[in-house]
Amino acid sequence: MDPHLLRTFVSVARCGSFSDAAHQLGFTPAAVREHIASLEADLRTALLTRRPVMLTSAGARLLEHAGPLLLRLDAARADVERLSASGTARLAVGASPLAMTPRIATALDRARRAHPAIRTSLRILGRREIPAAVASGALDLGLIDGPATPADALPLPELGPLTTVPVAEAPLVVALPTGHPLTRRLGLRLADLADAHWLDAPDAAMPLGRLRALTHTGGFRATLTYEGTDVRGLIALTAAGHGLALLPHPATKGAPGIVTVPLITPRLVHRTELLHGPAVDGPARTLAALVTGDRHRYG
Repeated sequence: MDPHLLRTFVSVARCGSFSDAAHQLGFTPAAVREHIASLEADLRTALLTRRPVMLTSAGARLLEHAGPLLLRLDAARADVERLSASGTARLAVGASPLAMTPRIATALDRARRAHPAIRTSLRILGRREIPAAVASGALDLGLIDGPATPADALPLPELGPLTTVPVAEAPLVVALPTGHPLTRRLGLRLADLADAHWLDAPDAAMPLGRLRALTHTGGFRATLTYEGTDVRGLIALTAAGHGLALLPHPATKGAPGIVTVPLITPRLVHRTELLHGPAVDGPARTLAALVTGDRHRYG
């Protein structure tokens, strides 16, 4: 399959419109329709209905494959371009907000000192963006976080061969505004908080969907949606009484206006993991060794 046609198909499927996909891709609507028709002719099946624009069963199946296929093509291009590029080497790192800790900052400084000529960039991104950016080669390393049982790794989308290595674990606490009736508890059970008012902050706190999955309940209603990566802003909203938030204990130390109570059931931890593709070398390998402490793997 022609990857250019496949990218057009993905854009139309996600936009739900030929004209919107054309605007996104910089093509004319006629060119987009021609691309889809060529792809359908190649596969000998209809992928999209036209009015309205919807996926057929074959189109839905192709869309499942398309994302990982295009990411692997992007990763291959990025790897080849890095090998053939002249000039300064790079170190591109992405981290979710709660994964970016003083320990990671110190490790990044040591990696820069070990490779003084590198061009270093750090991007704070949402959890869902990092795996795709690593798989495509846009990032050399990613740091992601989330709630997990002590024996389980963090769930990842199917994006090709990605490696995860544990970096750190911390206890989880429920952040409550000062004066909340639960602040005097010695510990809280997550299931007992399903009917409480919560902040929905999928990139700055524990995603509410993940809490529902872990407790097998349909609660955890959001009174306010926080679309951002600033943890301090989230804590300020909790302090003002907009809703509860589940956070790693280190992220709440010294925060004004809140009281934290340990989560005791279920037995969960806040886990941070390093994420990378098949090839890790140069400055990325140095940073991976520093972050994980695994010099045998990355020595």
